Amino acid sequence: MRTRPTLTWDAPGEPWPRTRRLDEVAEVVGRGGVAVLSGAGLSTESGIPDYRGATGTLRRHTPMTYDEFVTSEDGRRRYWARSHAGWRTIARAAPNDGHRAVAALRARGYLSSVITQNVDGLHQAAGTPDVVELHGSLDRVICLGCRRTSPRGELDARLRAANPGFEATAKRINPDGDAELAVEVVRTFRLVGCGACGSGVLKPDVVFFGENVPKPRVDRCYRLIDEARALLVLGSSLTVMSGLRFVRHAAKTGKPVLIVNQGITRGDALATVRVDRPLGPALTELAGLFTA
Repeated sequence: MRTRPTLTWDAPGEPWPRTRRLDEVAEVVGRGGVAVLSGAGLSTESGIPDYRGATGTLRRHTPMTYDEFVTSEDGRRRYWARSHAGWRTIARAAPNDGHRAVAALRARGYLSSVITQNVDGLHQAAGTPDVVELHGSLDRVICLGCRRTSPRGELDARLRAANPGFEATAKRINPDGDAELAVEVVRTFRLVGCGACGSGVLKPDVVFFGENVPKPRVDRCYRLIDEARALLVLGSSLTVMSGLRFVRHAAKTGKPVLIVNQGITRGDALATVRVDRPLGPALTELAGLFTA
């Protein structure tokens, strides 16, 4: 195995060596105790696009920010109208071969933990237990007033009742469940308040851009990486610090960092090996090497 790289970062375009072979990944995974950090690239084969890949949605839209959501009723109306339309696609999405391979490796004892930046719940749907949802989950809603959480399905039913003529069709779905809608459709959308306190603002239980991940959740992730022998990054560009900090932490403490992703990532300079392949086929091949 190659020597661990020094802790440097030049630029996202730096041509760090990449491979299509899984030999080094398999060697590390075979020893067990591997923590996984997954990103949106793992869910693209389930029909949910990523943010920053070749067809990433950040090329076409700006996600809702926390400040806009909490300070602007028009912003909330736009978010919930688009999310209400997009939720149908998220709710119907099924785990793909990559999610199933991760679940199989976890069940066989090779993976010690799974941390995901995704909010789609597909790891759990594939059978992976104890997934740490770094950015929360779209299937929960929280009231910013009384802090009550409730199932997304409950809100979906209330929004359907409040908007009986809402027949919008999502033209494009984004990783956060946001869908592109015409302005006139958004303008007539009716919001609903908290079903418990009656007046609180409802927000999906996810971390918006500009919002901090809760510290206890971050601390738990650091502990899981400290307890692991290595870190395996799956389908994440690591562009934002939310995920990159864990890669930096693992590399700084001398743990192998393995990246399987299509395209370059911001953590490439810290990786022991970088595999550039579609996630589903690559992870299916990897799991197949450890079939009992």
